[in-house]
Amino acid sequence: MFPQEHIPGRMAQSDFTSMNSLGVTIAGTLFPHLVYHLVLTYSNVEAVRVCFSESFEALAEGLEACLWQIGGVPELHRTDNLTAAVRDLDRDGMHEFTQNYRTLLAHYGMQPSANTAGCANQNGDVEQSHFRFKQAVDQALRVRGMRDFGSRSDYEHFLGELVRQRNLTRMQRFEADRAALKPVPGAPLDFPRELTVRVSRFSLIRVLNNHYSVPSRLIGATPKVRIRSEILDLYHGPVHVLTLPRLTGRNQRRIDYRHLIWSLVRKPGAFAAYCYRDELFPTTTFRRAYDALLAATPTKADREYLRILHLAASTSEAEIEQVIGRLMDDERIPTLEAVRESVASPAPTAVPKIGKATINLRDYDALIPSRSSHA
Repeated sequence: MFPQEHIPGRMAQSDFTSMNSLGVTIAGTLFPHLVYHLVLTYSNVEAVRVCFSESFEALAEGLEACLWQIGGVPELHRTDNLTAAVRDLDRDGMHEFTQNYRTLLAHYGMQPSANTAGCANQNGDVEQSHFRFKQAVDQALRVRGMRDFGSRSDYEHFLGELVRQRNLTRMQRFEADRAALKPVPGAPLDFPRELTVRVSRFSLIRVLNNHYSVPSRLIGATPKVRIRSEILDLYHGPVHVLTLPRLTGRNQRRIDYRHLIWSLVRKPGAFAAYCYRDELFPTTTFRRAYDALLAATPTKADREYLRILHLAASTSEAEIEQVIGRLMDDERIPTLEAVRESVASPAPTAVPKIGKATINLRDYDALIPSRSSHA
């Protein structure tokens, strides 16, 4: 091992690290996630961004967010051998970087660098910072007394405040870094990947080996998809038609019953063997309603359930779910007719009794200077 001399403003190192071992939950639900972590090698000032994959989009958005948090741009940016940035070694043994990654760094005026495959110590600053950062997060969570947060934004605020406090101890060396860093450009680079897809006759599109449902009115169309780290934006011509949450991994699917029910309700016979049938039960209550219909009227259950689902898509899913729940509690079969009657005639709610307030104006009069002087 050979100690390296770090020069102010010369290099930043970055990488992704999993935070799953910390057991963070959002509103009681486990929150599996990564953090994109960038560190200036001279001062060790750091910045982070929550993400969910090691895609190019997560790398690009993470790098931009961290550079803007730090407020400057170093000369070099070193990564691990991420497939989002590094294609392969060329014939001379040098790294060959992807076109998108080189375009991103060119916008910020940085030179790309990557460590040799299998030599994580060449990215040692950020690797060690991963360990120290997660230790600090764990300790802060212990002091906090709980690992649950009300929302993702609350958790991100918690991480941001922790990073700010850690960076305060590095301000002396950061002054030298700050003096050598180049200014950030006037605006971030909006650089999403763009694909053209075809909507199948099943009202589905396939993006990066995952399936998504879209409104049935788009069947046969060829919309453009702008791919970001967490969302997909669909455009039909110049018109933005839909935003979908991006799936991670491969061969995943996201089926929204609201996209399909308008066609499926006209062909109820297709429901029994539909390959995505499980996705057409938005909550457990709807599944219980279908089971009750199946037990009471097996031959009409599919048609009745699809009409109830159509009603939920047309009005309010939450309201229909409450109505179904009340009918099931009363041991009634949740047919379309019964659901409609309950929606048209909601259960009466008790009117709260409001007592007459006692108001004493003398205390208020005492606050008025002219009134006090007159008295």
